[in-house]
Amino acid sequence: MSAVSTPLITAEEFGRRPEPADGSKEELVKGMIVTIPPPKALHGLTQTLIASLLLGFVRPRRLGWVATESGTVLESDPDTIRGPDVAFYSITHLPAPPIDYFEIAPDLVVEVLSPDDRRSRVRDKIREYISAGVRLVWLVDPETRTVLEYRGSLRGTEYDESDTITGADVLPDFSCRVAELFP
Repeated sequence: MSAVSTPLITAEEFGRRPEPADGSKEELVKGMIVTIPPPKALHGLTQTLIASLLLGFVRPRRLGWVATESGTVLESDPDTIRGPDVAFYSITHLPAPPIDYFEIAPDLVVEVLSPDDRRSRVRDKIREYISAGVRLVWLVDPETRTVLEYRGSLRGTEYDESDTITGADVLPDFSCRVAELFP
């Protein structure tokens, strides 16, 4: 007896699908659809606060684009589309925002941990971001009020709420206390 395999879909096919009626989020991972439940309140509040802080820095300086949960093509054949909680795209790499999915990797990705996130799944996601060329990843944990920062490798540097985090060479001159990232 042979196993039935699910056919892989492309980014284009994924983009034509309707949004889930139940409010869940979908990502395409190596051609397979992965469904993620809607974020809980603390996750959403943290995500919004971080996006606001970054947008407040980026927009007046016309440095680029800040997006939340917007599809980004990270791999092709099979295709992977992730929707980072928050992403920054430098205007030097992306002069105008696309109408469809982002076709280039963000310069900065922020992922906010949820209590039910599996560490292995999050680590895989960070690996995908780094492999795609994301220069700076912040993994934000609202429960422990910490941030793990990744700069081009899977070796993270941990910051707690008494520390200051910077935009490094991705967003020079951006800095804030880690405590400011949490509601």
